Amino acid sequence: MNTITLKPGKEKSLLRRHPWIYATGIATTEGRCEPGATVIVRAADGRFLAKAAYSPESQIRARVWTFDENEPVDHALFKRRVAAALAYRRQWVRDSDAVRLVFGESDRLPGLIVDYYGNGATGQLVCQFNSAGVEHWKTAIVQALVKETGCPNVYERSDAAVRQREGLELVTGVLAGAEPDPALSVTEHGVRYYVDVRNGHKTGFYVDQRDNRKLVGDLAEGREVLNCFCYTGGFSLAALRGGAKSVTSIDSSGEALKIAAGNVTLNGFDPERATWLDADVFKSLREFRAEGRQFDLIVLDPPKFAPSAQHIDRAARAYKEINLVGMQLLRPGGLLFTYSCSGAISMELFQKIVAGAVTDARADARILRRLSAGTDHPMLAAFPEGEYLKGLLLEKVA
Repeated sequence: MNTITLKPGKEKSLLRRHPWIYATGIATTEGRCEPGATVIVRAADGRFLAKAAYSPESQIRARVWTFDENEPVDHALFKRRVAAALAYRRQWVRDSDAVRLVFGESDRLPGLIVDYYGNGATGQLVCQFNSAGVEHWKTAIVQALVKETGCPNVYERSDAAVRQREGLELVTGVLAGAEPDPALSVTEHGVRYYVDVRNGHKTGFYVDQRDNRKLVGDLAEGREVLNCFCYTGGFSLAALRGGAKSVTSIDSSGEALKIAAGNVTLNGFDPERATWLDADVFKSLREFRAEGRQFDLIVLDPPKFAPSAQHIDRAARAYKEINLVGMQLLRPGGLLFTYSCSGAISMELFQKIVAGAVTDARADARILRRLSAGTDHPMLAAFPEGEYLKGLLLEKVA
């Protein structure tokens, strides 16, 4: 059997049930440890620790499938894991037909992301196979998804840079069923959104912000809203439905803004209440400040500024700048929703950065709530890396 033996002391994280084994912690490998192959993980003294998927090109050299020595890694395992993931979402997700069905390590399927748009025969499953292990078991996983959900349509969006760190090529295309419907739409808390599965960000829609979009909608009534890095208008549409007086939205993607404007029409909202700016957010915020513009509610939901730990300092400067100017553009009593999706930035560091921005803006603000992804993005207690999205809701003190 393929086996990797750890260096003395390197078993501690696995005993805490953390699912990653780093290359620096491995003493020896035995057998044909090819990409995606199942390996037995043993401590230096020979004790069984786990069964894992081997990835020879990655610094995360193996990802755990199971800590149970008697549990086979076979087709049945993937069927059980997919079934469990689906049962969990059916219990916890309401008022939306856009769901994160599988969230990698949190569903004990490390490296696998699956979003489910719609339902049953007319639905669309979109997958990202981001590790050598799930790439190796792709066929079994697709079969399990189709069988358990009853959805015949599976599309692959394995085009994230993380695959290259696994030694995998970037791949997109149909895995089962039909091509994605170019007019595919989903409904979330009463708001309809078009989803561009083939060309959109990630799998076409930011499912992780569902609960936060609802909160924006709940607080938007009568307010002048600014949504930065708006993409296809998720927060903007929620604010319009919530009764915002006006919504100004900024993004550097003209194609995304076209979809956003189409979402206004799709929902029957008054287009006069929505302004879409194809522009650089940093530049636009500085221009608004120079013009003396003010808003009652601002959303800052930027892309990942820190893809890895080596980018933290640069990212911190960017987060501080947009939050500083954002606070300056906020009227007294106004609300700021600010987010980071950089896994390398902890909630504690993010809050420290935002607090510094508030101070430099010569303002006072209350932190009303810490924000995170929805319940379809659960975090394993032993795997804090699963909490990549973090946010704060602040009120500017009058």
